[in-house]
Amino acid sequence: MKRTLAALAGLLVLGGCGTGVERTPEQPAFYLSLAHGGARLDANVAASMISGYRRNNGLGAVAVDPTLMKAAETQSMAMATRNKLDHNVKGSLVRRLNATGYPAAIAVENISAGYHTLAEAFSGWRDSPPHRANMLAKGVTRLGIAASYAPNTKYKVFWTLIMAAPDERR
Repeated sequence: MKRTLAALAGLLVLGGCGTGVERTPEQPAFYLSLAHGGARLDANVAASMISGYRRNNGLGAVAVDPTLMKAAETQSMAMATRNKLDHNVKGSLVRRLNATGYPAAIAVENISAGYHTLAEAFSGWRDSPPHRANMLAKGVTRLGIAASYAPNTKYKVFWTLIMAAPDERR
């Protein structure tokens, strides 16, 4: 009996040798709030989410494209800087894509503001018929997505999703 008690006491002592910080499971990236400085949107998680939605609707997946990422970031930053939700704040989508050198055969864009997480933005787009149609556009294969935080604005977070297919003829 003494040996059993000694063994239990030893385990309790060893069990208390942790860091003193209770570990909690890491929050999924699509639930992380982007409404604070330094927050980073995980584009691969967004592509996976949108690709899954597209597959569930009989369409092909989309992959992250660096040029479209830059175009989405520029659009989100422009909206945040001007505190204005507007597709044309820096020119039309076609004009902006041409300026980046991205030859798009098909291109669609969703913008929004006020959503703090990727899950919220995705749900908002999914529940809006025009935004849903863009996420389910036939033929798109690439995406760029960005969220820009602007603390001194009404919306706090400005979102841009650009989905496109490159024009292989150019």
